[in-house]
Parts: sequence; C-alpha cells; structure tokens
Amino acid sequence: MHSDMSTETKEQVLVRLRWRYATAGAEHKGRLLDQAVELLGYHRKAAIRALGQPNAKPARPRANVVLGRPKTYHPETLLPILKSIWFSAFQPCGSRLHALLPEWLPAYEVDHRRIDPDLRQCLLRASARTLDRLMAPLRVGLARRGGTRPGSLLRQSIPIRGPWTEEGPGWLELDTVALCGGCLDDRHLWMLDAVDIRTDWTELRALPNRGQRCTLAQIAHLEESLPFALLGLDSDNGGEFINHHLVAYLGQRPKPVLFTRGRPYRKNDNARVEQRNWTHVRQHFGYERYDNPEVTALINTLCQGALGQLLNHFLPTHLLAAKRHQGNRTVRVYGPALTPYARVLAAPEVLPAKQAELRRLHGQLNPFALAREIERQKKLINRQRLLRA
Repeated sequence: MHSDMSTETKEQVLVRLRWRYATAGAEHKGRLLDQAVELLGYHRKAAIRALGQPNAKPARPRANVVLGRPKTYHPETLLPILKSIWFSAFQPCGSRLHALLPEWLPAYEVDHRRIDPDLRQCLLRASARTLDRLMAPLRVGLARRGGTRPGSLLRQSIPIRGPWTEEGPGWLELDTVALCGGCLDDRHLWMLDAVDIRTDWTELRALPNRGQRCTLAQIAHLEESLPFALLGLDSDNGGEFINHHLVAYLGQRPKPVLFTRGRPYRKNDNARVEQRNWTHVRQHFGYERYDNPEVTALINTLCQGALGQLLNHFLPTHLLAAKRHQGNRTVRVYGPALTPYARVLAAPEVLPAKQAELRRLHGQLNPFALAREIERQKKLINRQRLLRA
C-alpha cells in the first residue's frame, strides 16, 4: 500500500471500489482492479481478494464489559484510612495488615475520625491479597549489612543449637546489630536484639559498645522486662555472648538457663532474630552512624516504651508451623497472624498476675498515639546523634 495514504482514506476507497466491483461486468472489473493496484499499491491477487470481500457493517459501539467478580470496594475510599494505618504499623504485608485491622480501626476512630459502618465492613472484608495490591506502589526497600566478631575458644564448651523442640515461651534468640554507618571500628553503638521463638515477643536494647560487661548488663535488664521466665538463650558466635561472664550468669542460679549457639557462618541458625534485625532495628534506626554515647539512654527509653509496646502489643506476626519438601521445592506453612501480646496471653506458662498486668497496660494504649510518640523520640535521637561527644 502507498505509505502517503492514511488507513482511513484507504478504507474509504475500498468501500467505493467494492460496491462498483460487485455490480460490474468482466471488462469493468479489470479496470477496477487496475485502479486498486495503482492507488493502493496492492498485488493484483491481493486486489482481487480485497475487492471481493463484502463491505463490513458499521461497528456498533461496544459497551464496557467488566470481566470477573465485581469489586465490592473503591480504592479511593479505602486508601486514606489504609495508608494511615499502614504507615503507623511500619508497612506490614497484606496478611499482617488484614490481621491487625480489627484492633486498629477502633483506635483509628478514637484518634482520627469516625468511619462509616459500610466502609468499616468493606475494610474488614478486604482480603490480604487485595491489601497487598493497594499498598504495593508505596513500598520501599533498603540494602542490608552486618558484622560478627568471633568469640573465644569457650564456644567449644557451649552446645550447638539443633531444631527448636521446646514448647512454651522463654526460649530466646539473641543477636547484635551494628549502628556503624558502614565503618566497623567499635567506636559506635550497637543494638541488642532478643526474640522469643514461641510468642515472637521482642526486646531491644542499645549498647554503647559490645564489651562483655555492657552486654551482660543489658541482658540482665532485658530478662527483667520479659513477661515470662527465661528458660534458654541461643546466640551466634560473637565474643559479646561467648564469654565466661554470660555463662556464669546463666548457669549459677537454682534453675540454670540453657545456653546454646549457632554454627559459625550459618546465619540461618538464628533465622528469627536475623529477621527482626531488619524489621525491628534497621527499619527504625537505618544504617546511619550512632557514635554519641548520650544517644544510648534515649534509644533505650524508646525501645522499652513506645516502640516495644507497639511492636509487641499491636503488630501481628507469622510463625512457621510446618515445612516440607516437594521435589525441588520447599513448602512453608505459616500459622495465623497474631500479635506477641495475644500469644503471651494464650500461653499457660505465663502467670495469671502477669497476664492481668499486660491486659491493664494494653487497655491504656493507643497504637496511633504510640506511632506519633515513636516519631517524636526518633527525631530527638537523630538530633542528638549528630552532636559529637
């Protein structure tokens, strides 16, 4: 076809030629074919096929057909509420966001505004996959770093942890996270991260250094804050854990605490606490350098107060329920999304007095107020961090 003729013009020419071609004799049909070849650039056989086709009927306007199940929600009405909850809850996945909505929506109405009953039901009916799709454009990611200094020969006397078979709360994984800004020179702060493997209850503490005395003091303080008895500790092979002070502290008591360690250079042996290093430490304190010792007390106030309360009382997590191998694939099955607070209340090993204390505290907390307090204290910490001692 001639390139200087638009598609609409060619179609109009074909319509006229087809009408005349259908009623013409043999001699006149030959002339019409010559015109089609000359005007449209067709091969003669292509011109015969094109002119021999009937003219298409005018296309009727097509109605917009929506395939699949009709939507029961409108994103523009859900997003303002979801975004406020999602950011205050530190950007959870759709499954965890779906689990926390029943408790966060009443708090949203207290803290922000009333929600229309139909809209509330729509939010509660939205599936985890729907919530993931709505939040997908807002997600961001950061790179990860880490560092572990090997412990002493004492580690040969500390057993290597196998699979967790113990039931009930009180079994903790420990790790430290460097707040070094990319320069591991031991003149910066560290974060001590401890997570209970059965309830996901997490405690965070800031360390001015990774010395044995400093680490032991924070572990002792951390134990006092747990809502259950400490039964066992599992750590990596860092020297802040593998030392005589911690071994004596755990062993020299009427009921010794079981102390185990992971295999060297096998981070997956401490998979639960490694995950919390990202979700509980890096997402709040980032990779900036914290080398002002005065920041330590501020961080510990935040971790023992608003941050720890929001993480443990209001943010659901998943626990691995089963793992099986299907050919080359590993299939992991997770239990329902629950908050650490809910798991602690469901544990029969937790004393009734401690459960009642947790219920009283939970009734006094509002997740949105906690989120605002966290941001306020983080700004104060960041200003103090920039001041060099």
